[in-house]
Amino acid sequence: PQSEDAVEHVALAERAAAIVVAPATANLIAKAAHGVADDFLTTLLLAARCPVLIAPAMDGGMWEHPAVAANVATLRARGVTVMEPDSGALASGLSGRGRLPEPESIVAALASVLAPAQDLTGDTIVVTAGPTREPIDPVRYISNRSSGKMGYNIAAAALRRGAAVTLVSGPTALTPPAAATFVPVQTAEEMREAVLRHLAGATIVIKAAAVADYRVRRPSEIKIKGKRDLTLELTPNPDILAEVAAGRSGAFVVGFAAETNDVAANARAKLEAKGIDLLVANDVSQAGIGFDADDNEVLLIDRWGGNRALPRMAKSAVADAILSEIQALRRAADRAAGKAAR
Repeated sequence: PQSEDAVEHVALAERAAAIVVAPATANLIAKAAHGVADDFLTTLLLAARCPVLIAPAMDGGMWEHPAVAANVATLRARGVTVMEPDSGALASGLSGRGRLPEPESIVAALASVLAPAQDLTGDTIVVTAGPTREPIDPVRYISNRSSGKMGYNIAAAALRRGAAVTLVSGPTALTPPAAATFVPVQTAEEMREAVLRHLAGATIVIKAAAVADYRVRRPSEIKIKGKRDLTLELTPNPDILAEVAAGRSGAFVVGFAAETNDVAANARAKLEAKGIDLLVANDVSQAGIGFDADDNEVLLIDRWGGNRALPRMAKSAVADAILSEIQALRRAADRAAGKAAR
C-alpha cells in the first residue's frame, strides 16, 4: 500500500502557490537536479507544478565546486529560482561564500517569483460576472445561485497581469477590484447594453456571468399578493454571448457553461453554436465546485479542437489558468496566421 507521504506530497504539490527550500544543501540541490525522490521533500519537488525557490547554504568550497555549479545551472534552466548565497561566517568556522541568505532577502526573492507576468499589458478585457435578476414585481425576481466569484477572480487576475479591465456585474456580495471599471447591472437587458457599450476596443471578452435565460414578459408594477395561484408568462432573454461573438471585431471571446450531465459534449455544442473561441465548462452537480463555492474544476474547450481538463483548485488559480490558456491559444493562432501568410 502507498505510504501517507506518497499521497500527501501530491496533494501538497497541487495546493502550493510556491515551494521555498531554505536552507538547501549541496546534497539536496544534486537530488533535485537529477530527479532523485527518496524522501518527502525531494518527492514534493519532483511533483511540484508551482514556482520553486531554493536558498543554498553550504561551505564556500562546496558552492564553488563544478558539480554543484552544474546542478545549479540545470535547475535554473528548468525554471527553478536558485538564489546566490551570502558571504560571511560559515558553519564550518571558515568565512566565505555559501552562507544562507538573510530572511529578508528570501522573502523578497519569493515576492519576485510570485509576481505575475505582465503578459496582458496592452489588452482591454471585458468580464461579466454574477447573476441577473428578472423582476416579477417590485419585490420578487427570477435569478440563480451564481455568486460572481469566478468572474471577479478573473477580473482581478487580469488586472494583476497588466490588462485594463471592465467588470460588468450582476448583483453580488463581492467587492469589485479597485482598478477595474465597474459597471453594476440588474437585468439581462442591462447587462447586454453595458457589454455592447464597452465592446469597442476590447481585445478579450470573458462572459462568466450566469444570465437568466428567461424574463417575465410583463412584470407587475405592484406587489402580487401571495394567496392565489400565479402563472407567469416568460420570454427568452437576449443571447448576449452570440451577439458579442458576431460583433467582436477581432476580440477573443470566452464563454462559460454550467452543466449537470454530458459536460464535454454539451460544452462543445455550445461553443460551436455561439461561434466563440474558448468555452469554460463545469459540472455544477458536483459538491464543492461551481456556484458560490471557492473552488472550481473546469474543462477548457477551444474552437481549434483542444480539450483540457483542470483539476479542482481555488477559483483564483482557475482564473489565472484560463488567462494563460487564452494567451497560449492567441499565440498559436498568430503563428498559424503567420505561416499561412508566408
